[in-house]
Amino acid sequence: MARHLRRLRPGSLRGADGHVTLVERVNTAITAAMKAHDQRRLSALRLLKTAIVNKGVEKGRDLDDGEVVQVVASLIKQRRDSIDQFGKAGRTDLVDKETAEMAVLQEYEPPGVTPAEMDEAVSAAIAETGASSPKDVGKVMKAAMPRFAGRMVDGKAVNEAVRRRLAGEQA
Repeated sequence: MARHLRRLRPGSLRGADGHVTLVERVNTAITAAMKAHDQRRLSALRLLKTAIVNKGVEKGRDLDDGEVVQVVASLIKQRRDSIDQFGKAGRTDLVDKETAEMAVLQEYEPPGVTPAEMDEAVSAAIAETGASSPKDVGKVMKAAMPRFAGRMVDGKAVNEAVRRRLAGEQA
């Protein structure tokens, strides 16, 4: 029994650097959903865990939190696409299912980037690269995207902000 209690200590859910990993958070949430008999939540969490395990097998190692966030983002994007398609087909039952799954997945997203933070990062990347025309979008994107590491950001929105800024600076 003492061994069992030792496994449940909060410290045992910590990664090498002392914080709770996303994989452990998912595993703990699966257990809680099973105990609460919350089938919708359990289904979404199992889907996430399966995707994490599959990606880990593909890479041949355990995923770090950054890679898990990428898996979460991919699953959320799939849900958004499915919601759009099911909505067009009039399948409200499936829209509801996908929306519920997406809500659970969004709990594992890191905080998003505010428009002000995006503008600041784009400005810094433009200054860093010396970009002056819309032809330099690729260079600016390459410099801007690492500034958002560990946070959720829409690459299309960043690209549009870079294009607007470069078009405005050239004019």
